[in-house]
Amino acid sequence: MHELAICQDVILQLERLASEHQATKITEVLLEIGPLSGVEPPLLQAAYSIASADSIAAGAILKIETSPVRVYCQQCGKASVAKVNQLLCGHCGDWHTELISGDQMTLKHVEMESD
Repeated sequence: MHELAICQDVILQLERLASEHQATKITEVLLEIGPLSGVEPPLLQAAYSIASADSIAAGAILKIETSPVRVYCQQCGKASVAKVNQLLCGHCGDWHTELISGDQMTLKHVEMESD
């Protein structure tokens, strides 16, 4: 389960952010995950409680948003939402597309407390 390793990396990022802002506790974390990222949100959610134990983020709520797959069409020059297994242009139907988003995992929001 590589989601545990991903969560451990997220916890390291959270600890750095907390240190930069002199926070004593992290209360909420929002991650945005694309369907082509290779990360399974339910497994990430389960691994988060293990990875965050004994850290500044212990007990923090993890929220996960999914982002759509978006492509740019080289034929018509427009961007559109595409299906995960069919990266076709939503405007002209052409298959000459470039992936814009949907393969990322982004730390979008962190709520912290300080004394």
